[in-house]
Order: sequence, then structure tokens, then C-alpha cells
Amino acid sequence: MKIAILNDTHCGIRNSGEIFLDNAAKFYDEVFFPYVKEHNIKQIVHLGDYYDNRKAINIKALNHNRKHFLEPMRQLGMRMDIIPGNHDTYYKDTNNPNSLKELLGFFINEVAIIEKPTVLTYDSLKFALIPWINKSNYEETMDFVRSCKADILGGHLELSGFDMMRGLKNEHGMDPSPFKRFDMVFSGHYHTKSSIGNIHYLGTQLEFFWSDAGDKKHFHVLDTESREVTAIQNPNTLFKKIIYNDEKYDYNSVQDLTDKFVKVVVVNKTNPSMFEHFIDKIQDQNIHELKIAENFDDILSDVDDAKVSLEDTATLLDSYVEALNTDLSKDKLKTDMRSLYNQAQALELV
Repeated sequence: MKIAILNDTHCGIRNSGEIFLDNAAKFYDEVFFPYVKEHNIKQIVHLGDYYDNRKAINIKALNHNRKHFLEPMRQLGMRMDIIPGNHDTYYKDTNNPNSLKELLGFFINEVAIIEKPTVLTYDSLKFALIPWINKSNYEETMDFVRSCKADILGGHLELSGFDMMRGLKNEHGMDPSPFKRFDMVFSGHYHTKSSIGNIHYLGTQLEFFWSDAGDKKHFHVLDTESREVTAIQNPNTLFKKIIYNDEKYDYNSVQDLTDKFVKVVVVNKTNPSMFEHFIDKIQDQNIHELKIAENFDDILSDVDDAKVSLEDTATLLDSYVEALNTDLSKDKLKTDMRSLYNQAQALELV
């Protein structure tokens, strides 16, 4: 038996914008369902944050998700076991009420909403699922984690020591030690992929923000017999960041940027005519948006989410250090500047 694992699909993200709805549809229509159909996969496990907005959900987003995910799932005879993530719950300190129970009722025969820590059996594999851990269920959940008889655990965990996004590690989350007793732990919540020991953050399947640019996205398939996990890459991208440095590179040609958000981060611009010609070529394509960042203010003013600027600014810091004429260690300068920036950014996110 093979299980398709999804997480953090965030239906309705970015105000249910058409671009993001269409990007999700493209993933389901062209990547996910063709794969599971070809490989005869009938079981989905979703590790939370199915919806994006804990307070409200756009009717257009619901309709879109039904057409491109729930109905194809039903037509293929698939079932989904799903736990609430923090974005699926109305309150922060309890998992009730949650949008999964209220909105997925029409698909009750295909969808099982796991609201309590539970061990499920897929073939002979014991797979524990735990919903978002909060003040109201912490003791019950941790007792379950310490005592349940399961080979694998799936959750929507906020553990310390893992990257929340590239370049920003969570130093204040839960201690991962109690989860080391399992053969494997799969988690949603953090949108970038990372692993330490037996614990694996799977990352999102879709790009949502500029911090996702260049971060490969996958869904995952677990073979219950061999325990092998296969990562299936989503080839569709939305965000493209271009580092412009005409002292090193020639910009007479432009790659295909159709249906992309494009950001040009200018490190060196010694030939204004070449730069204008390069920008004209980008604008001639059918892109969603073009932004040009020539200094820190341009990047920091570009943020519509606290997470968006982090990777862009870190990249810009590295690029400026690389261009410096100095006898100091550039690697140490990059490390120190990233560390200072990450500390400042973490304070702003609190």
C-alpha cells in the first residue's frame, strides 16, 4: 500500500487570488492526481493547514477546491485522513471549532477528520496522527506521544531546531526529544523542507510567498511495506528572483518568465542601457508582476507578509559581501550579517 502525504495546502491563501487558486489547480490537475492515478494510490494523509484563513473562507476558494481536489479524489475512489493545523482552527488555544469539520461534511464518506490523537493502521503499518498541539490538548497529546504503539507519527508540529523558512531557525518551539521514539515523524507547519534524525518537515507543495522562491516543492508517497518515502516534485513555480550583476554576467537574453512574479535584485549595474534593455525584455513577457530592488529600502518596503523579505534580504546581504574589496573572510562576514538580520527579523515577527 502507498500513501500520498500532503500538508499546508492553504486553500484560499493570499485573499483567494486567482493566480494562487490557478496554481493550486495546476498542481492537482497536472501533477498530483495524474501521479496517484498512475500508481493506483487510494489513501491520502493530510498533515494540516488545509485552509488558510482561520476566521473566514472565500466561497470562490471553496468551490475551486471542490472542483480540483475533493471531486477528483472522490472520482478516483480515494480516502483522506486529515488533522487540523493551526490555520484550520478558529481559536489559537483549542482545536474546536475548526473549518475541517464545518466545511468537509459533504465528503464525509471520503474524508475522516482526526480531532484526537489516534493510531491508524494502513496494511500492517501503525501510523499515529496528532492534531495541532495547543494549551487545551497539550497534556493529552504528549501522554499519547510518550505511550502510543506506532511506527510512524504525523503531525502539525512546532519543534525547535528546525528551519521555519530558509535562513530562520525556530529556537523557541517544543523539544523534539519525545518524538525520537518513532521510526519516522512527518510534519507540516514549516513551509521549507528539512530533516534532523527521524523527524522530517515536508515543506509545502506550492509556492505562496517570495520566501518560497527557489525552494523546491514536493508531495510525498510512503510505501507501507518498504517504509520508503518518495518525494514527487511539483515543477510549477510562481516566483523567480534574478540577481543582476553585469560585472559578472551578460544579460542580452532572458529566460522564459511567463506567469511568474519576477524580482530583479540589483547588485551591480555598470551599463544602464543594458539594464533597461533587460527590463524591457522581461516586461514584454506575460508576467504577473515585476519588482526591482536596488537597495535595502526597496526590498523591505516590498513586504506584504513578515516572512517575504527574509530570503531576499539575506541574498542581497550575501551579494554585497561578495562584491566587497576586503581582506576579511567573506564567509564569516556573511554568517555574521545573516545572524544579526535573523535575530532582528525574529524580534519583528513576535
